[in-house]
Amino acid sequence: MMLGTLLNAVAILVGGGLGILFGDRLSAQTRQTVIYGLGLFIIASGLQMFLKTQNALLVLGSLLLGGLIGEGLQIQARLEGLGAWLEARVQRNGSAAETARFIKGFVSSSLLFCIGPMAILGSIQAGLEGNITILAIKSTLDGFASLAFAATLGVGVLFASLPILLYQGSITLLAGWAQHILSAAMINELTATGGLLIMAIGISGLLELKPVRLGNFLPALLLAPLFVAGLAMLPSLAK
Repeated sequence: MMLGTLLNAVAILVGGGLGILFGDRLSAQTRQTVIYGLGLFIIASGLQMFLKTQNALLVLGSLLLGGLIGEGLQIQARLEGLGAWLEARVQRNGSAAETARFIKGFVSSSLLFCIGPMAILGSIQAGLEGNITILAIKSTLDGFASLAFAATLGVGVLFASLPILLYQGSITLLAGWAQHILSAAMINELTATGGLLIMAIGISGLLELKPVRLGNFLPALLLAPLFVAGLAMLPSLAK
């Protein structure tokens, strides 16, 4: 049941490890070009996901309210704190620049690998049917992405395998429950909202055009399907 998630975590470790080992052989300019190319691809992928929405205002509402909740809970700060805690145990004598690099690698890659329909749908499929096809495809993509990330952002990328194990593993184990809860419309709006967050990873984390406290928008991923469920209940409540 957990094979797909384990495969995904291993792919990140292997890809990230190769990026760390051989990344130094590439010039800083070349590594930057790779990251920019990955950023452009991620933005395009996020846009493709967003276009699945059937109600753009619902996505906007989820994003804005989710951002307010995330700011109140200080999710981004907590994620960065977790990254700093991990970095302190891996690189005890690291400089401030190395710490910032570690945190950026951990947070950016964790969000990228966890956000998106493949993580959810693949985990549900693995839990219900034992079919890991979707997660195998995702593992391949994440492996190459972690290689490019680690070449520039360092060892923090490898620790993104931990959220993958917790997040996808939990969905796989709760797959039966999730199947009865998530309708096709809910998944569409969840996908669209996740697409915007993935675009923000490309804009902020990779192209570095504008800093975005992306972690604070994570509650939007929960709100989007809840809003769909609420709208579906309105006709029955009006009777």
